[in-house]
Amino acid sequence: MKIIIPVAGIGSKLRPHTHTQPKALVPVAGKPILSHIVDYLIAGGFNEFVFIIGYLGDKIEDYVKSKYPKLKASFVIQEPREGTGHAVWLARDYVQPDEELLIVLGDTIIDFELGELMKMPYSALGLQKVDDPRQFGVAEVDKEGFITRLEEKPVIPKSNQALVGIYRIKEAGKLMDALDYIIRNNVRHHGEFHLTYGIQRMISQGEKVSTFRVGNWFDCGSKANLLETNAVLLRKHTDSPQRKYNFHNTIIIPPVSIAEHCDISDSIIGPNVSIGEHTIIRHSIIRDSIIGAYAHLETAILHHSIVGSDAFLKGLSQSLNIGDSTEIDFS
Repeated sequence: MKIIIPVAGIGSKLRPHTHTQPKALVPVAGKPILSHIVDYLIAGGFNEFVFIIGYLGDKIEDYVKSKYPKLKASFVIQEPREGTGHAVWLARDYVQPDEELLIVLGDTIIDFELGELMKMPYSALGLQKVDDPRQFGVAEVDKEGFITRLEEKPVIPKSNQALVGIYRIKEAGKLMDALDYIIRNNVRHHGEFHLTYGIQRMISQGEKVSTFRVGNWFDCGSKANLLETNAVLLRKHTDSPQRKYNFHNTIIIPPVSIAEHCDISDSIIGPNVSIGEHTIIRHSIIRDSIIGAYAHLETAILHHSIVGSDAFLKGLSQSLNIGDSTEIDFS
């Protein structure tokens, strides 16, 4: 089985952090979003991956090659970026027609039973009920649990069952033929070729596609969602043996994730804080936040904040050098 992970998006809702790194490499709960996905799949026994890269794709390729040197990884450039269907279609030369596929979107972290999914006899899509289906791909399901219709971001939804970004396809060739059809016939929605309509084409051709439920579903596409994901994942690992931190005159309130080689003193850290490696923090209070690597914070009081790598912040004096699309709230 091949794993296809589309990670070509710009991540405009996470600016300014995505000005300098792709969304999939934004850290959450101690490691990049992409690592949460790849680590889970590797633990499930998978080793062949195709990454669809675009914006700052060289950084993703470098990261994967250095972090996972034994992984059988291929990289396909999506340019121009014309939707998830187009992204998966670009991987057609890397899969065999009778091969199984697992497609996982690279900006979501999802709890699901990988072993149970692999045992299912049909293609299957991950679903979860949502309050407002208009922002998602939506599935209509019959009494036997098979999908009868898929629609992308419907104006008037006929179902509240949203696609969460995990697609198990039994025969790659059928999906690639369907995607080829919608691309040749220019079947677009809001200017893009969606994977949703490729799979709908398969269903229209008689392919049976079932569903499976997922647990927690974290769409890490915005600041609020990213911080919520960080908090939930940190709390999820509170049952694991906690690393003992020994920083000068500092109180640590779990759960936190503090990387190696940090220098922290005279501060209160936590709860729900992730800090990257080689970061310096002095005389600060930080909670519900993500701090990047090699950052330097002094006399800062932060909550529900994201501070990028190599950033410098000193409170009170407020002498600032702030980049594009930055949000500041001194209240």
